[in-house]
Amino acid sequence: MTTFTSAPHPSIPERPIHTAAAQGPAAVEAFALTKRYGRADTGVTALDNVSVRFDAGKFTAIMGPSGSGKSTLMHCLAGLDTADSGRILLGGTELTGLNDRELTALRRERIGFVFQAFNLVPTLTAEQNITLPLALAGTAPDAGWLATVVNTLGLKDRLKHRPHELSGGQQQRVAVARALLTRPDVVFGDEPTGNLDSKAGGEVLALLRRSSQEMGQSIIMVTHDPVAASYADRVVLMSDGGLVGEIHQPTAEAVLAALGKLGA
Repeated sequence: MTTFTSAPHPSIPERPIHTAAAQGPAAVEAFALTKRYGRADTGVTALDNVSVRFDAGKFTAIMGPSGSGKSTLMHCLAGLDTADSGRILLGGTELTGLNDRELTALRRERIGFVFQAFNLVPTLTAEQNITLPLALAGTAPDAGWLATVVNTLGLKDRLKHRPHELSGGQQQRVAVARALLTRPDVVFGDEPTGNLDSKAGGEVLALLRRSSQEMGQSIIMVTHDPVAASYADRVVLMSDGGLVGEIHQPTAEAVLAALGKLGA
């Protein structure tokens, strides 16, 4: 697999390139994942023997042309879809073979999600939306951690507002806070800035990076935007259902050049 290197994002402190010897614990690991859709004669191979690891406490972006398999990979890693073959380990727990009830519990307790659509409940306040997963599970939030997340994301003065009273960027901050509140093993982002303008998108991406740097949160984000990917520690590149390269300390220019070679 090709490795590209580049200078760091100008507003982000430089970080060392990870080597095998320097690797810490894995947040998620996949081994020989294969996934096909459709019948044998007209089917499409979405994942073709994919093996990859995502380091704990790091921010990783997955990129590639349309149909490259990036969304399928994320959905399998998050337990939203199942691979035809292969193994997935989430923080040491093997997802393969878990039943629907076990997968539901794992997603609720150990995985956070931030989607392109903010997915907020319009009748609830920002605070109620943030704590909704815990409320559904019948547990109370850790008041200290809730305050830390709210303050870090700049939402202290917006907690009583309903979604329609918030800007798009503020709504996505609420979604990020909701994802972080359960202290998940991993936060998955599916085009989390796709519905935001460049300023609001940059703010959300900076907050995701801060959650990785300052809170030790593991983040895996699918995006088509080279600028969004430049906020990550590492970019994993996909094409035709396989991994074809990675970029450490990415810049938007380096990502754009790599995607150009893939025909994206």
